Amino acid sequence: MLDVVVIGAGQAGLSAAYHLRRSGLSFVVLDADEAPGGAWQHRWPTLLMEAVHGIHELPGMAVPAVDPARPAFEALPEYFAAYERAFDLHVVRPVRVAAVRSIAPGGLLTIETDGGTWTARALINATGTWGHPFVPYFPGAAAFHGRQLHTVEYRGPAEFAGRHVVVVGGGTSAVHALAEIAEVGTTTWVTRRAPVFREDGFTSDDGRAAVARVEERVRAGLPPESVVGVTGLPPTAAVRAARERGVLTRLPMFDRITVDGVEWADGGSVRSDAILWATGFRAALRHLAPLNLREPGGGIRMDGTHVAKDPRIHLVGYGPSASTIGANRAGRAAAHDLKALLTNESTVHIAA
Repeated sequence: MLDVVVIGAGQAGLSAAYHLRRSGLSFVVLDADEAPGGAWQHRWPTLLMEAVHGIHELPGMAVPAVDPARPAFEALPEYFAAYERAFDLHVVRPVRVAAVRSIAPGGLLTIETDGGTWTARALINATGTWGHPFVPYFPGAAAFHGRQLHTVEYRGPAEFAGRHVVVVGGGTSAVHALAEIAEVGTTTWVTRRAPVFREDGFTSDDGRAAVARVEERVRAGLPPESVVGVTGLPPTAAVRAARERGVLTRLPMFDRITVDGVEWADGGSVRSDAILWATGFRAALRHLAPLNLREPGGGIRMDGTHVAKDPRIHLVGYGPSASTIGANRAGRAAAHDLKALLTNESTVHIAA
């Protein structure tokens, strides 16, 4: 039996493991990937380090100087691998977690995986969102003759040479794809809401305000908004490139998908060879379903990093900590709180 099982070895999971190591608690990190790097190892090859913004170093080790022209999916996993070695973190991979169950209220947890079952007194979940891409439903989607893909499947612009692509979504991934595809093909940009472009730098006050907005939702038991989604689009190299290529003319969301494109209620339409859904992600938490953590509002009510109704369960990289610096802080907070909880002789209280 272990004190803590950590699920996920991305930024949040490794931060938690670092602080657990310092706390003296026994732990293991279970990771579904075959190699270190978290979601970064799955990014498209044309995403270069010069286009990556907001990366924060893991606790205790600076990010090394990296050639800005190097692909992020190579450089950042190397950093994560070096970090795991430097601090001798217990990462077991590849292991996919199927379900987490509570043996009894306030008792032990069982973590069922394709590599066996672990038993622990507490859990830190750091599975992020990459494994749960979101694609909204639209009438006619099944009849479309072109290709539909989500950002997780995007491997760069080459396959769209000479083709027209409808890019759906108002985030940085959508803008990056628009800028790239414009070099080899043509695009139509569609978003549900008008995008907000930031012309100035992103200040610490802006960050605190965005985190507070997301935290308010999770404290109320509502599904979290993305921290990035409430900050607007920063003046990145991708935004500048997309502007220079004239591809940031945005159309409102279409109403249906047709055999050869998309169509609006007013009769307007666009023919397309492909639809790229840059529509974001949802928290990858299906394995926690047996714990019945969700509230009537559809989210999980949080108190700091732990689930309000069960202090044994911490979610890091979730809601207000879904950023690299936020994940670092959440990992530290979770380890600190669990040290206090698990060294307390009193019975853990689990809300009904």
